[in-house]
Amino acid sequence: MKVSSVQLNTAGIVSKNEMITHALEMIDRCHGSDLIVLPELWNVGFFNYDNYKTYAEALDGRTVTALSEKAKELGCYIFTGSFVEKSGENYYNTSILLDREGKNIAEYRKIHLFTYKSREPEILTPGKNITVADTEFGKIGLATCYDLRFPELFRKMTVEMGAEYFLITSCWPYPRIEAWNVLNKARALENTCYLISCNAVGVSSGIRAAGHSQIVDPWGNLIAGSGYEETIVSAEISHDEVLRIRKEFPVLNDRRL
Repeated sequence: MKVSSVQLNTAGIVSKNEMITHALEMIDRCHGSDLIVLPELWNVGFFNYDNYKTYAEALDGRTVTALSEKAKELGCYIFTGSFVEKSGENYYNTSILLDREGKNIAEYRKIHLFTYKSREPEILTPGKNITVADTEFGKIGLATCYDLRFPELFRKMTVEMGAEYFLITSCWPYPRIEAWNVLNKARALENTCYLISCNAVGVSSGIRAAGHSQIVDPWGNLIAGSGYEETIVSAEISHDEVLRIRKEFPVLNDRRL
């Protein structure tokens, strides 16, 4: 199974449509991948709070429709990264997992909204549901950025819902890059899961997104990663490896609390 993380530069976004076009061009460079992952709020920019409601859309809006068509064209799964979803009077930080036919097979609304020097919780409503999707590769748990700091979410996805992979969409800032690096590995290691993260890059509103998108194996080893520039991170991973490691080192079976 080939996975690719498309680390987009979300600084200086001119329009949502132009950003969608650019993302599709980057996805075309991932030809041959089975699963492609995008960053958090990449079509608006996480720190562009004033545009959240302007760029908001329904689950079948322009962003998801374009990515659905691309998933079907390339015959791959796409984790859409997140966008601002408008549902009734509420707005959410929402991401969708599309299958090879472009079908929406799982939705996740960010549960842990970022409160530190951020307007996200002022504008958006937190999600309530944990999401793990059944796929041909195994069970895939979905999460967004700040969620990484809450290990109980990932343990629930693994122990209660059977997750074997985590997909993380993010716009994690540079000042806390070491936390990002540690948490990517920790969430994979402690749950013996593969973790594929996609972080944004670029400076927006004076804040630098940290990049360093990662593919981490169930031992917590970095298989592939990136730096601070727009790029694509790819690697081959195996469901059989998850099963082998969990059998060899059954830490999840040894829990007592």
